[in-house]
Amino acid sequence: MKLYCCVLSACFCILLAGCGASSDDEIRQWMVDERNQTRPKVNAIPAPKQFLPEPYASAAAVEPFSSQKLTQALKRDSAQTVSNAALVAPELARRKEPLEAFPLDTMALVGSLVKAGQPVALVRVDNLLYQVKVGNYLGPNYGRVMKIDETEVTLREIVQDAVGEWIERAATLSLQERSK
Repeated sequence: MKLYCCVLSACFCILLAGCGASSDDEIRQWMVDERNQTRPKVNAIPAPKQFLPEPYASAAAVEPFSSQKLTQALKRDSAQTVSNAALVAPELARRKEPLEAFPLDTMALVGSLVKAGQPVALVRVDNLLYQVKVGNYLGPNYGRVMKIDETEVTLREIVQDAVGEWIERAATLSLQERSK
């Protein structure tokens, strides 16, 4: 046991001697020299652009807040409202059809056929099959069927744009084949 303690204390002394002062002064001096020699490259900031004020040259023009300009704008808006109301008024007065309760993205065109000389589209909604003819309505945006093809149904929708005005847009319902 005494021998074991002696060996252990000798190992401890050797380890302690290894942690003492080292001769890495050359490395430290080299690192200090390199740090002193290295200079960062700093690009000069460009001079700011000179601001040149422009004189107001429209003093002779119509004042933007004049009553004359306001009257013209109101007349233009009311004429536009009347034309937009003409688009929507007939749509609000008619009775809604069953397929107007479903969005177009939930509908699938699964086929078409000719019945009594008129094209008829077969539309699937919630696993139910509906026959759609030209003139029927689909979707919540007053979508009226304008044309039925073998591969698609073309609709005319009346929607509000970002400003709130009613506009017409075209939409299609394309044939979707079942994947197995």
